[in-house]
Amino acid sequence: MNSTKKYQYQVVDVFTELPLEGNPLAVFVDGSGLDSGTMQGIARELNLSETVFVLPPTERRFLARLRIFTPRQELAFAGHPTVGTSFVLLQNRIVPSDVDHFVLEEKIGPVPVRVERGERPLIWLTTPPIESGQTFDRELCARMLGLIGGDLLDCEPQLVSAGNPFIFVAVKNKETVDRAGMDVSSIRMLNDANPHPNGVFVFAPTHEGAYSRMFAPEHGITEDPATGSATGPLAAYMIRHKLISPTDGSRFISEQGTKMKRRSILHVQIRGEGGANGIEVGGYVTPLVWAEMHLPALV
Repeated sequence: MNSTKKYQYQVVDVFTELPLEGNPLAVFVDGSGLDSGTMQGIARELNLSETVFVLPPTERRFLARLRIFTPRQELAFAGHPTVGTSFVLLQNRIVPSDVDHFVLEEKIGPVPVRVERGERPLIWLTTPPIESGQTFDRELCARMLGLIGGDLLDCEPQLVSAGNPFIFVAVKNKETVDRAGMDVSSIRMLNDANPHPNGVFVFAPTHEGAYSRMFAPEHGITEDPATGSATGPLAAYMIRHKLISPTDGSRFISEQGTKMKRRSILHVQIRGEGGANGIEVGGYVTPLVWAEMHLPALV
């Protein structure tokens, strides 16, 4: 009889204060002994937007090393896994109670995390360097989303990335965001994009900040309830096109996932004039499941 090894994991809902909303995330607090293929298999089995495996860091300046998987591929960086895993590390006292700043090691490099203490912690990550890429035809992007050109604001859709490239498409109002949709054949209209986008992020400016949705059908994610890695680039895109006018320290929110009944609130804080000193993305986390997975001991 083959022996098995038990791997404990938690499922948390990220960017929400309510259970069964936000973006669910599985976190394996000790992923040691699991190879890349098994990690990918586990992510495919759980079929959440992302699954994280926590590993010992390669340098002492890092608190922990994270490997992040969608059901189809590993990511160099992702926002809701960073925020959600930080919460789990706090819960498991891997983060000392007197520590409010630490750095996680991800494939993209160091990711600073800040904990804003309160009745419940508000966890902030510093978005990695943001790069803007090519722009796209408005009519093409409208068709891709099942919309018409007149639904879009007068600013060109653009590829913007903080490790994961997304195409940002600004539309006129919330109702238009809710009418949008896409499938794999639609995003293939953008096969010439370089780099190829991880997904398409459609949003409308609001008094609070933005109302958003993100589609990534090529990566097994029909729609993502909350996309932290796209929210810093969203802020940069909105600043560039004067859709918001932030000052140093100003905050706004991106509401995402509402249409799919997984309402998420992603907080954004601007550091420096126009984000010159960085853009932070933060959120609350709600714990939901404590479980263990049994796998062959030789895995």
